[in-house]
Parts: sequence; C-alpha cells; structure tokens
Amino acid sequence: MHDIKALRDDHAAFVAGLRRRNIDDSQTLAQEILDLDYGLRGLLTRLQAAQARRNEASKLIGQAKAKKDEAQAQALMAEVAGLKEEIRKGEEEERSLKKLLDDLLASIPNLPAPEVPDGRDENDNVEVQARAFGARPAMNAAREHFDIGEALGLMDFERAAKVSGARFVYLKGALARLERALGAFMLDLHTDTFGYTEVAPPILVRDHAMFGTGQLPKFQNDQFFASKQIDLSDISAIAETPEHAISITHLNSHTLRNIAKEISAIPDWAEEGAINSDEGSPSYQLFVRKMEAVGEAPPYWLIPTAEVSLTNYVNGEILDEAQLPMRMTAWTPCFRAEAGAAGKDTRGMIRQHQFSKVELVSITTPEQSKAEHERMTDCAQEVLKRLGLHHRVMTLCAGDMGFAATKTYDIEVWLPGQNRFREISSCSNCGDFQARRMNARYRPKESKQTRFVHTLNGSGLAVGRTLIAILENYQDADGSVRIPDALRPYMGGMEKIQK
Repeated sequence: MHDIKALRDDHAAFVAGLRRRNIDDSQTLAQEILDLDYGLRGLLTRLQAAQARRNEASKLIGQAKAKKDEAQAQALMAEVAGLKEEIRKGEEEERSLKKLLDDLLASIPNLPAPEVPDGRDENDNVEVQARAFGARPAMNAAREHFDIGEALGLMDFERAAKVSGARFVYLKGALARLERALGAFMLDLHTDTFGYTEVAPPILVRDHAMFGTGQLPKFQNDQFFASKQIDLSDISAIAETPEHAISITHLNSHTLRNIAKEISAIPDWAEEGAINSDEGSPSYQLFVRKMEAVGEAPPYWLIPTAEVSLTNYVNGEILDEAQLPMRMTAWTPCFRAEAGAAGKDTRGMIRQHQFSKVELVSITTPEQSKAEHERMTDCAQEVLKRLGLHHRVMTLCAGDMGFAATKTYDIEVWLPGQNRFREISSCSNCGDFQARRMNARYRPKESKQTRFVHTLNGSGLAVGRTLIAILENYQDADGSVRIPDALRPYMGGMEKIQK
C-alpha cells in the first residue's frame, strides 16, 4: 500500500517509480489518484463545515425559542434538517470515494529501490558476482530429477495424477525421508545458527491476511481457497441482502449455477469472481453473522507461502522498538494454482500445486531493513553452501520483482539435468508496503509517535527444489544418489540412495 502523502509531496518520483515497474500509463494513474484524493479532501472539508453549521444552528434554535421567535426557530430547524440530509449524502459519497482511492492504491505494486536495476523481465536481472558459490559438477549425460526418482521407484507422478490431477507427486521411502531431512536441517540451521524463532503457523488464512501481504485482490486467481459447501436449501437466509455476494466470489462455477437456481439477485460481477470483502466493514460483519446463522463460515485461503502467516503475525499491532528485529521461520506446505504457468515445467517437481518450503520473515525498523536483507540472503545461501550446491545470486530488475518487493535477490541453483540455473529462493525487502496494508507499527524509543515497520521475507529454502538439486548434482552413473554430508545425521547415517 502506498502513502498518499508521498505521492502528493513528490508526484514526479512516484510516476518515475511506476514507469520503472513497466506501468506505461503511470502518469495517468498517478493523476487519477491525486484527483480522487483532492475530491475526497474537498468533500471532508465541506462535511466538517456542514457539521459545524449544524451544531451552531442547533444551539440557535434553543435561543430563538427562548426569545419566543417561532419563525426563526422554524427556519433554523428546517436548515438543520437540510444539513442532516446533506451530511448523510456526503458521508455516503465519502465512503464511496475512499473505497475507490483505497482500491486503486491497493492495486499498485511497490516502487523499486534506487539501486534496483532497470529492466522488463528476467533477461535484465543482474548477477551479484561476489555472492557466487561453487562450480558446475563434471558429469556426462546428467539425468533430470524425475528420471532419477522414477528409476529408483521412489517418485510417482502417475498415481498422484490419478488421485489429484497434474502437478502433484508421491515421494516414497528414502526420498520422502530426504524431504523430511531437508526441512529439519534448514530449520535447525536457521534457529540454532542464525537466531530465527521457529513457528508452526496456520496454513488457512482469512482475506485480510492475504491482502496484508499483497496476494489479494490482484492475484486471487493464483490462489487456492477452502470453504464448506453451502446448503442451497438455506441460501434464502443470506440472499436477501447484497452481503451474500461475498461468499459467491469464492465459489466455483458449478456451485454458482446451482445458487442461481435458488435466487435471482446475483450481481453481474459475482460471475467474474470479483473480490468484495472488507473484514472491518459493518456489511461484512453482517454477512458473517448471516453465514454463521446457516452453519457456514467465510472462506479460508490456503497459504501460497508461510510469508502470509508469519508477516501477519504483527497485523494491526504496535510493537516496541526493543522487539525489533523480529525473526521467524516456518516449514509449511504451500499451495499455488500456477494460473499463469500453463505449459511450463509440466514434468517433474519444479512447479507443483502443493510443495513444502522453509520460510524466513523479518520485521524491522526502517533503519535496519537494508542490512537485514543482506543477512537474510546470507542465511538462505548458507543452506546451499553446507549442501555443497553450486549457485548464483541475481538482483532482480524493477520489471521482474514481485508485487510487494522494493528489492529482491533471487538465489538460483545449478541443475545439471536441465543444464541451467533455476530459482530456489527469493529474498525480498518490502519496506513499509506490507506494513501499511496490515497497519503494523512500532513505537521508537523515547517517542510518542509510531512508525510503520519494514517487512522482509525469503525462502530458506524451497524444500522440493532443494531435493531436486541434490538428485541432479549428487547422481552417480549407476542411478544411485549420494547423500550430502550435512544431511547424513538426518538420514540415520545413510550415505547413498539406491534401488
């Protein structure tokens, strides 16, 4: 979320930042925001004046009646009634304008830090030479991870497709244990060596949590949600008010068609899957009560990363500066619809709907966040170093960064089977962008004023992709896979996976 004051104070810098993000109509967009802001501030001034005049006129009514001036009292009463209606309409307009402004600000990505390189996509990312580690292993006819895993009889995509469809896998035996070993190894490293606090967070979250970290509303099609099946016989209990539309936004088309048979007031936008939920609004609370009355609950989202759960740990809170930096880590399953990934990485485990990841999240002061970003990247890299995996680090260009990031390092591991580097971690500094969306603040020492925290997140690492890297980098010609030394204690002393 952006600070409207920053846009007012330096319009040119805001437009320049949006252009670096490849938003071509940045000037028009910035002007639209300023026009809405100007209109809203003007309306608030008029409302304040109307409220002041209504208060003044109300006092004068009593004075007029005390003087037996009935004509003056009636005139003042008529004026107060008119002002009351003017204020009511003005407050409705205020809510409408504020929602338009907030929605527009919420749809705009974070601005890139000055040191972030310009560019449109991954081809313009810049390698950080000083962070490179290792060398490509010498091997002939390296096989890809899925060929290795299937040949060992420990990786089954066919049966997973039978159960769940594409982009799922069964891991068995030593490979299932290797995945568990990797997660435990990463958590131990980050907690024991780097001082992160291990957290077991929720993996089902509400709308406001996904909004806070930036997944909603813009990227809802990339997410999975979970909700109880609505009993269509009870739909009339929630259908008489517009609030039922919130539930419809989270339903599939089959259920939507069934509901359409029961009620005729589904808004046009509901069929397009538009988001319309604000957990703090009276209308949303009314919806919740109505849903609970028929035994339903608002839908949950399955986290695409533990960043959502961990960052929202401080949602709506005011921390003491002494609590910062706050460092948390979690190993969780993650769920992504991969809506834009059609045709990409269709074989293997590179791009799955369900995967596990060890996440790193830091909550800091603004002064701490740059150094914390470097430290977090060091922590993520250390996993690969201890596993002896060749990798490089890229500074993402402005056009390739994620929505909430102001600066991102991608760590890319070498995969001999693919003969290329692949991303295994992204470490991002989000500045105060997420904090504004969550209203997460801290109170500096010796100050009564609060400030927004800075938030950072990174993979430390994606467990499945690390498993892939081990299979491809530690494969032997006979089809076996050597276990890196750092993982052998977690594998019961096992030195090699073989058929």
